Amino acid sequence: MEKQRKVVAVSGVKNSGKTTLICRLVEIFSGMGIRTAVIKHDGHDFDADVPGTDTYRQFQAGACGTAVFSSEKCMIVKRQKHMTEEELMEYFPEADLILLEGFKASAYPKIELVRKGNSAKSVCGGAYLLAIATNLPPEELERDDQSIPLLDLDNPGAVAAFLLDYWRD
Repeated sequence: MEKQRKVVAVSGVKNSGKTTLICRLVEIFSGMGIRTAVIKHDGHDFDADVPGTDTYRQFQAGACGTAVFSSEKCMIVKRQKHMTEEELMEYFPEADLILLEGFKASAYPKIELVRKGNSAKSVCGGAYLLAIATNLPPEELERDDQSIPLLDLDNPGAVAAFLLDYWRD
């Protein structure tokens, strides 16, 4: 893989398996020496810290931001409106790859997940859809573009290999 950073979205409807696939892809890519960061958009507000910790209490008291760090990692929690994924990507200059969780309507190249028992319809059509990862038989999958490649949702190694081939082209 080239040293130029790659970005791909792992998209799909709620409970389609995005987080599970991303965790497996991170394991696979990390094992290959590909430094991977993940950015997830949450449509709701969220608690970014653990209740009861010093930094949580400081943030709840009104701090505009808190940070905690050790020799191995850091965490920054900051009050900020309208942050974009592009701005967040700048926090990961060491990453070779950034996986975006969600972003189904974005202009990023994406893999869409369609999981049996959760959905049967592709919702990410368009020029940016690279492939659909599914565990449905092809005849049960509802999609507008029949030329979009289908990947085995239960085989994250195949999804990783597909992405590596895509980036080599």
